[in-house]
Amino acid sequence: MTMTIMFAVLFYFAAGLFAVGLIYRIATYARTPAPLKIPTTPAPRTRFGVVMLMAREVFFFESLFKATIWTWIFSAMFHAGLALVLLRHLRYFIDPVWSWVSFIQPFGLYAGFMMVAGLMGLWARRFFVDRVRYISTPSDHLMLALLITIGISGLVMKFITHTDVVAIKDFFMGLMSFSINTLPSDWMIYLHLSLIALLMIIFPFSKLLHAPGVFFSPTRNQVENSRDKRHLSAWASKLDSGK
Repeated sequence: MTMTIMFAVLFYFAAGLFAVGLIYRIATYARTPAPLKIPTTPAPRTRFGVVMLMAREVFFFESLFKATIWTWIFSAMFHAGLALVLLRHLRYFIDPVWSWVSFIQPFGLYAGFMMVAGLMGLWARRFFVDRVRYISTPSDHLMLALLITIGISGLVMKFITHTDVVAIKDFFMGLMSFSINTLPSDWMIYLHLSLIALLMIIFPFSKLLHAPGVFFSPTRNQVENSRDKRHLSAWASKLDSGK
């Protein structure tokens, strides 16, 4: 029961820090002035065009595809696999399980292999591609190692150690209603959950924050209308109107 209480406290702390940190960083991005008109050309000249550009960037990684096909392949494998894995894990937080969540269970299961393979490809390029190795920092390697270990430990629990998933669901359903149900006594689930909690804690302060950050990039979210309209950020507009 001691480990159950420890993990309950850990996940309450991790979830709280994740939510507060994410909100704070997004608010900081939103308040950061963009004094220059710097969209990456060729850029759309209408707001609808910007929306379509962002959609292609978020869902298909368009600029990455144009830059380097191998990195795009590994990145697409990781992100697509991660999305399916996260959707598959919804079954631990809802009761009854929605029909579409039940439908994607086998797809989400094998997506775990695709996610880990994509991560390994992204990690390999940091060793074998000179220009990428030059700019890689210890935090880049540690983040990839963390994500890979999370993926592998999850696959091990499914295909090798076979942990009690019913008890795990009871544990997380209990946390959502502020009650503590017993967590299975399994060192692999302890490792898996510890790494997930660590990821939640460091996420708002890491490079993984590019997920929401892409929406605030002035090179992506600006309309190319510099010849038609003078660009002024909010703070500059106030100064300009006060003259």
